[in-house]
Amino acid sequence: MTRPWPMVACIILGLFALGRHEPGFAAGAAPAGGAPPAAAAPEAPAKLAFVAEGKEYRFDTGLVRGTLRSGGKSLGLGPVADAASQAPLAGAYGWLSHYRLLDAGARYGGGAWDWASRSKLVADGAVEVAWSADDAHPLDMKAVYHWKGPGTVDVATTVIPRKALSRFEVFLASYFNGFPVSAVYVKPCPETGGKAGFLEAKPSYGPWQMFPRDDEAARTIRDGRWKRPPNPVDWKVMPPLAAPLAVRRDAKSGLTALVMAPPDDCFAVSTPHAAEGHRSLYFSLLGRDLSAGQSATARARLVLGRGISDEQAVAIYQAYLREIGN
Repeated sequence: MTRPWPMVACIILGLFALGRHEPGFAAGAAPAGGAPPAAAAPEAPAKLAFVAEGKEYRFDTGLVRGTLRSGGKSLGLGPVADAASQAPLAGAYGWLSHYRLLDAGARYGGGAWDWASRSKLVADGAVEVAWSADDAHPLDMKAVYHWKGPGTVDVATTVIPRKALSRFEVFLASYFNGFPVSAVYVKPCPETGGKAGFLEAKPSYGPWQMFPRDDEAARTIRDGRWKRPPNPVDWKVMPPLAAPLAVRRDAKSGLTALVMAPPDDCFAVSTPHAAEGHRSLYFSLLGRDLSAGQSATARARLVLGRGISDEQAVAIYQAYLREIGN
């Protein structure tokens, strides 16, 4: 990983990821001998909080607006729109939505999308979603969504199993509208010129590509969990991660979406190639043995900004790790 760039990280987090800008001034010159032009009233600060509306939670950060738990369903953030253009940004199954629940021996339900859940507002305008163990799901799970900036949202996922689970995984999904180009931050390999960098998910590598943290993570990927229906997937195991960091880019709008997690919280990142219609990024969280009653938490962050370069993406990730003390 490259050395931290404090100034770059500060600039990028301030201008790109957070989408802030200086207030403008009223047009026109002052009359001779008169007062200088009056400053236009600054825009109201973005509200970095969810607002309950029935079974849903609305948000308008000034950069994006939309809904968490649309229709009361556990589908993450969606719909999401660019506040300036109103262009839709999220796919039908949302951003940061909890999908497959897997361990070495079983798949628990089709996905957390279909598992009954409840929700409530908590401190600082965050939303807590909770699932309780039932016949199909031998665990309790909680997810807390929290806006950290106009284009930055965190989710912390906590599980408490009711029985021992081997190499348990929460598969966290983000689906995009547009954003055809997908790339994952990998260790030095021939495809990146022998240095750490972003490896684009090209069609020539296969339709479904998964990037493990290490050899142990690769063994977990291949333990048979992805052969279980519905919708089994034959992943192409790709070069190992330099860090759990992935990007999706939309050249038409100039927007870049980053999804990231601390190294200890995520053991694999996966994506289809650019021509595949899901336009998704997936983070495999946890991936370790849990005993009955043992609580485990994994964190993830999504950052949206304009014109974020690869170098800036790495700086944003490094700033994230410093922020959370990792």
